[in-house]
Formats: sequence, structure tokens, C-alpha cells
Amino acid sequence: MSETIHNRVDAPDGGVRLDATDSSRLISLYRRRAKWYDRDAVFLYLAGFRHGAYRKRAIQSLAFNTGDTVVDLGCGTGLNFSRLQEQVGPRGTIIGVDLTDAMLAEASARIAAHGWSNVELIKSDAAVYGFPKAVDGILSTFALTLVPEFDEVIRNGALALLPGKRFVILDFKRPSGWFMNKAAPLLAKILTGPFGGTIEMAARKPWESLEKHLTLIQFTNLYFGGAYFAVGEKAQLSD
Repeated sequence: MSETIHNRVDAPDGGVRLDATDSSRLISLYRRRAKWYDRDAVFLYLAGFRHGAYRKRAIQSLAFNTGDTVVDLGCGTGLNFSRLQEQVGPRGTIIGVDLTDAMLAEASARIAAHGWSNVELIKSDAAVYGFPKAVDGILSTFALTLVPEFDEVIRNGALALLPGKRFVILDFKRPSGWFMNKAAPLLAKILTGPFGGTIEMAARKPWESLEKHLTLIQFTNLYFGGAYFAVGEKAQLSD
């Protein structure tokens, strides 16, 4: 498969876009930051936020086999692609979905630099993305919290998953505990503000949708409760 960028507006199962104001704000933000996104993400380490290690754990929890197909929701510049390639191999397929053309342009450059031929890029709001009919895994890293319709996204993804396959979310959340809860507004400004997140968004709980639409088999707090990864698994078919 050659790498392509497919605009969701022209897709055969197209849907209505998200609220224009919210979409425009995020698109404008990420167009400005696209060139520097990878560098800025490294700065999170200065705050002790080990996002690379967190991404690795989340991807490993998908338990892929060689040749599997994975959807990377909110793929951005393709920071997950190298690790996903290690899991699914050249016979597998990676479908990267993102709202912003500039981020996908960076992802496309990453693909070309590595010579990958098994990646498809799709420009789409996650809320209206039409998942393939059968996928082996769905990954969302630091993206679903930005989507008000996260429950609908997870429901649609759950329907697309093959039995026994997993939907994994790595994201920020509002921490518990007196001290961390008091520090939450400042942490949100430092850690998520540059990437479009707000303290209100941090109060969203996509893992509850995983539990509603799939079986929640793992929930792990990260960064003193300010982040998490959660694993939902689709039930196996009965004999």
C-alpha cells in the first residue's frame, strides 16, 4: 500500500463535521505548531512527563500480531508509527487519522524518510471518521480528550474491532488527591495548553466509554494521576 492522504469530506461514508469553531481553533493551533510539534513534545520530559515510555506501553498493550491492521486516531506527525511498525511489520497496515493537514504533512514526510509503504493517512474529524469494517487494533494517544464526541468515536471503533482485539487510549485526565487537584489548572496549562487541552477537557472520562462499549481490561494511572492509559477488549465470539 502506498501512502496517501484522503480527505474525509470526500470519503464515501462521509459525515457532518464537528462544530466549526472548535475545529477551526484546533486546526489553526496545530498548523502553527506542526513543524515544531515533535520538538515541543520532547520538552514535556523537562516536567518529568515520559510520553515516549507511555506511548511504548500503550502500543505494547495492543498485543498485535504481524500483519495486523491498526487505526491511529489523532496520529499527528506520526510519532507512534515507528513503534507500530515494530508490532505489525511490513505486511501490516497503519491507518493514521488526523484533523489537521499540516500535521499530516509532517507525518507524510516521516513516512517518506523511512520508506514505509504500508501507511495510509486520512484527514478527518475523529467524530465522523468511518472505521474500516474489521480492524485489529485502535490507538489514540493524547487526542480523544480533545473530542467532545469521544463516546461516539469509541462506540464506532468498538463496532469495527474484530473479536478479541483492543482499543487503547493514552491521554491526560484530571488527577485525584488534594495536592494534585489543586495543581491541576497549572499542570493543564503547562502540559496540555500548548496542545489545545484545557482543564475542562481533562475532566472527560473516555475510559468509561471503553468500559461501556467493550470490556475494560486495564486502567493504569500515570504521572501522579494526571494521565492514564486504558485498554478495552472486544469479547470473543461464543462457540
